[in-house]
Amino acid sequence: MIKILNLYAGIGGNRFLWGDEHQVTAVEINEDIAGVYKSFFPKDNIVVGDAHQYLLDHYEEFDFIWSSPPCPTHSRMRNLKNNCEECEKKYPDMKLYEEIIYLKHFFKGKFVVENVISYYNPLIKPFESENHYFWCNFNVTKRKAIERNIRNSGLVEKWGFDLSQYNIPKRHKGKMLNNLVHPKLGLHIFKCAFKEKQETLL
Repeated sequence: MIKILNLYAGIGGNRFLWGDEHQVTAVEINEDIAGVYKSFFPKDNIVVGDAHQYLLDHYEEFDFIWSSPPCPTHSRMRNLKNNCEECEKKYPDMKLYEEIIYLKHFFKGKFVVENVISYYNPLIKPFESENHYFWCNFNVTKRKAIERNIRNSGLVEKWGFDLSQYNIPKRHKGKMLNNLVHPKLGLHIFKCAFKEKQETLL
């Protein structure tokens, strides 16, 4: 049994195809979102709290860590809009790189840190796949792109991420779906982590 830590879990797109034979702990700071995750993955241990601090306090307890820190301050979509009056100007959140550096030097298991493709050149070279950056300590093999145009209706119809029953504002539901890592991509990364004779990327 693999002990997995799923940080900034959201509603669990990355985790969807991992199966239930592993011991998964998911950390999500938003209680409502954590409740949605729990309904999709009732066997997982759900922690409502600060994923960044939880990682520091508990990383040694796990074999595999997936972290998806908040992406808005790194996103091209948010930061490259011309004169975007709706977007509050913010520095890039460096917790992303804090976690990459810390895991690389102190974590004994396999890890992946995921984020959007940034508006700046990444400070540490990632693996890039399907509009995501991945920083891993194992090789990630190339794969064919997943099906396109699956957002929102596709995620609901094909993958079952139906949020209509939850008392969450509509705009938040759309954001939750848009933030998902596609289940097939999450499974591909997970499988790559446990192949034999992997070389490190970082």
